[in-house]
Parts: sequence; structure tokens; C-alpha cells
Amino acid sequence: MGLLLLPLGILAGWVAGAAMSRRVVQREVERLEALIEDRTAKPALATVTPPPTAQKPKEPEKVEEVSPETILILSAAVAAFLGKRARIRSARLVRTAPSNAWAQQGRVFVQASHNLGVMHGR
Repeated sequence: MGLLLLPLGILAGWVAGAAMSRRVVQREVERLEALIEDRTAKPALATVTPPPTAQKPKEPEKVEEVSPETILILSAAVAAFLGKRARIRSARLVRTAPSNAWAQQGRVFVQASHNLGVMHGR
């Protein structure tokens, strides 16, 4: 009878942890949605244009902004993982350089050939 109670206790703990994590994520999502609504409702600040300079400034690289929904998802995932709210200070998209398919397949083959379970020298 005692052996049956142990798995039930583990299952009950898992269910309770999942329910609590879900509540934390829901609260974080609601908080971030309210924050996004507040920011979009406020009028944008006027921007001051700098005076023209003698040197032609370099064109900034085209940077894609991370959507508020993506930041919301990231923040909810961090909150679920840590169990408390965390502030995401910055986020950016990282693009990988296009790769040769043959080179990629070669890397996959080499990495897959490593058998980490084998103990050498014993």
C-alpha cells in the first residue's frame, strides 16, 4: 500500500506545480498585455532631429524589431521557469548566415558520431 502512495504523491506534486506555473504565466501575460496597451495608448514623444553635419552619417543596419507578442511570450516563459517575474531589458533577432547544405550535413554527421556514453581508457 505504501508503494502506491509514493507515485500518487509524485503525481499530485507534478499536477500542483503545473497548475501553479500556469497561473504564474497567465498573470504575467495579463500584466504584459496591460503594459502593451498602456504604451500604445500614450501619444508618442516628439523626436528632435539633429542638425545636419558635414560628414555623411553611415546608414544604420536594418534591424528588425522584436514584436511585443514575442517579448510577451519570452517574459512568460522566463516567469514560468524562474517562478518569479523577470524584466527583459533587450531582445534582438539573430540571423544565421546562409550555409552550404553539404557542409551542414557534414557537421551533423560528425556531431552524431560522438558517442558520449562510451568510457575510454577503462
